[in-house]
Amino acid sequence: MHTILLIEDEQGVADFIKTGLEEEGYRVKHTINGLIGIEHLKKNTVDVVLLDILLPEMNGLEVCKKIREEGFKELPVLMLTALGSPENVVLGLDSGADDYLAKPFKLIELKARIRTLLRRSDYKGNNNVETENTYTFADLELNDDSKTLTRKGKEISLTSTEYRLILMFIKNSRKVLSRTELLDEVWGINFDMGTNVVDVYVNYLRKKLDKHGTEKLIHTVIGMGYVLKQE
Repeated sequence: MHTILLIEDEQGVADFIKTGLEEEGYRVKHTINGLIGIEHLKKNTVDVVLLDILLPEMNGLEVCKKIREEGFKELPVLMLTALGSPENVVLGLDSGADDYLAKPFKLIELKARIRTLLRRSDYKGNNNVETENTYTFADLELNDDSKTLTRKGKEISLTSTEYRLILMFIKNSRKVLSRTELLDEVWGINFDMGTNVVDVYVNYLRKKLDKHGTEKLIHTVIGMGYVLKQE
């Protein structure tokens, strides 16, 4: 049974989510603020964190950063936010979140996102196994065992979703990948649910790559998708 930590201060929303997920077979621990949630993480095993952005005392962005600072680097974090603008989404990703879901949302979509995070996450607590399994493209080097990406020798900090996205690009370099293909491989969703999640993550990944090199590597192919190639 997977355990989910829900950090949400609105009791009605929390009850709705908790009831729906428990019916699905998940164990759900609910806390009303981030400080209590972080303390729970330190003492208990958690598989996924559902984190509201608008929280008292410490907002969700600060909580997410603190979770990463406390050493939970690979623990999947899904942001729940009523602030669905691209700017707020980027702030969420910058704080270390793996995915986001804008309120209001359907429970079926939340369950799908959780299943994807569980299926595709490499979170294994404190178990660290490292062997050589690398991919290279241009001045990028990706180690799929240590889950690290470097450009010109400088490591680029990535969320687990961003990591899966760049891995998909490197494995399919010079091939145009449609948004549907990326949704299927990275998020485990084989149809477009009307969200711009792919565009948001690709643009954010681009910014991280561009900070460490002058040559743009991820290109938009209008009407078709994206491609990793050298200009």
